[in-house]
Amino acid sequence: MAAAGAGRAVVLSQPVTFVTGNLKKLEEVREILGNSIPFRSLRLELPELQGEPEEISKEKARLAAKEVNGPVLVEDTCLCFNALKGLPGPYIKWFLQKTGHEGLNNLLMAYDDKSAYALCVFSLALGPYADPITFSGETWGKIVPQRGPNDFGWDPIFQPDGYDQTYAEMPKEEKNKISHRFRALALVKSHFAEAGYIFQTEPSS
Repeated sequence: MAAAGAGRAVVLSQPVTFVTGNLKKLEEVREILGNSIPFRSLRLELPELQGEPEEISKEKARLAAKEVNGPVLVEDTCLCFNALKGLPGPYIKWFLQKTGHEGLNNLLMAYDDKSAYALCVFSLALGPYADPITFSGETWGKIVPQRGPNDFGWDPIFQPDGYDQTYAEMPKEEKNKISHRFRALALVKSHFAEAGYIFQTEPSS
């Protein structure tokens, strides 16, 4: 990556690498971003970090940018139960693996408040020495007994406000218009549109 002087465009020598090993997540990102940002995907084994969502996401972006030696986009997704003061939050993946959907419902059994919000934090690092920029999106809803296809994480137990369907029951096109991932990626798209990055791809040999 080479950055010119003030007011000059930042030139990126390669497409942005979206770091994920989750094919469903990649599918949604592709559908939401379309051709708005040149990117490719790569699975990297990054350490599981602890802390606040934004700090976890930033640190993952720093680590990934060093691995890739170029611009990276990483994503962290949280499911936050208001009755539990934001938990499971960034640890939802591990809670789901250990307890399943029924176990997540059981966490709220003693509480009247079933409200929750889905949080998505993307971090963009333009290179291994760049400070990551974060973009967050939230969708509010409630935790319900599992409904719909069981093929994408906790989607069957999250019902967004204003809808009578869970994420899992909604048509993909509908979910991708209101999801936490959509809201965060809208900010990513706006940033790229405003920043005017120039992608300088090397000619093929």
